[in-house]
Amino acid sequence: MNGNEKRLWKLLGDWNISTLTMATASSAGMAVEVAKILGYPVVMKLLSPDITHKSDVGGVILDLGSDKEVNDAYHGMVTSVKQHLPKARIEGVVLQKMAEPGLEVIIGAKLDPQFGHVIMFGLGGIFVEICRDVSFRVTPVDREMAREMILEIKGSPIIEGARGMEPADLEAIIDVITILSSMLEKNPDITEIDINPLIVYSRGSVAVDARMLVR
Repeated sequence: MNGNEKRLWKLLGDWNISTLTMATASSAGMAVEVAKILGYPVVMKLLSPDITHKSDVGGVILDLGSDKEVNDAYHGMVTSVKQHLPKARIEGVVLQKMAEPGLEVIIGAKLDPQFGHVIMFGLGGIFVEICRDVSFRVTPVDREMAREMILEIKGSPIIEGARGMEPADLEAIIDVITILSSMLEKNPDITEIDINPLIVYSRGSVAVDARMLVR
């Protein structure tokens, strides 16, 4: 990982935002050995200081369940990235244990020149890409404000357990929003940060992927 990515995941850990165990590999053979240690299935993500949106260039592969799948995925990923961005530096891959399925949400923030940090919340996956069903608050955000921004999106019934679905842990989402608000106050050089997805369960949540830009 580059220095920025290391700082990001250390920050999440230091601020008690739950994350998945991860490890890096610089070759296909090393990736296979790492995957065996983590336990299948695993997720493979490109490790490159030049690419922020890894999924756009084939840099994220989910649910790899065997040594052969990891080996093939490594070579396929490197080939795909070189085709899309031949000048990008490829340092290897990051492997993570595949998270249990749950409700995917996105929590992020951007530094506005007038208002300061503005936190955004929405449902993850296709919901945020297609529906643009999101809410915003200017930091600092307390628990009451966080609850309001969660419940004001149109998709909030999904969080509360619509149509017989198991309700997601609303308090766990509030925890992450308020923690992120406090983290930004202590780290004003962060200009942009996204946790996408944060997978929320009936109890607790886990940050599966994240990115950060700093001044």
